[in-house]
Amino acid sequence: MRISEVMTEGVVSADAESSLGDVAGLMRDRNVGSVVIMDSGRPIAMITDRDIALVVGADGVDRSQRVKPYAAHPLVTGDAEMNVEEAAAHMVQNRVRRLPILDTEGVLAGIVTLDDLAVRTGDLEMAQQITSQVAKAALPDYFFRQRGG
Repeated sequence: MRISEVMTEGVVSADAESSLGDVAGLMRDRNVGSVVIMDSGRPIAMITDRDIALVVGADGVDRSQRVKPYAAHPLVTGDAEMNVEEAAAHMVQNRVRRLPILDTEGVLAGIVTLDDLAVRTGDLEMAQQITSQVAKAALPDYFFRQRGG
């Protein structure tokens, strides 16, 4: 199965010059947890609701600041022609839970998440394995050490 068959085509994106507040409002209005950041029509970064909460809420950055410096980059992307297993391996290797998908011309075509892989492929075992691998890759080893004697 190709990744293009399970991706969400309506990707929410914002210009790199947008403010943190505008992007947060976009997330609220579109009911999404991440936004792809675009520069000159090309995807360059991604920011999540958690990123904004930490930057604005915990670090005290003014919500009028541009989003670009606070978005995760470089952006890890996938190819619309990848199969689901290749995309899953790419996500694990790069420790990402969301993978923007580009068409053959490098234009943003969609996005796939770990949840998409679980729900749309119908392969719960694969989804659990991928989620576990991403978590283990992203977290320090001490979270996975054996406890007790």
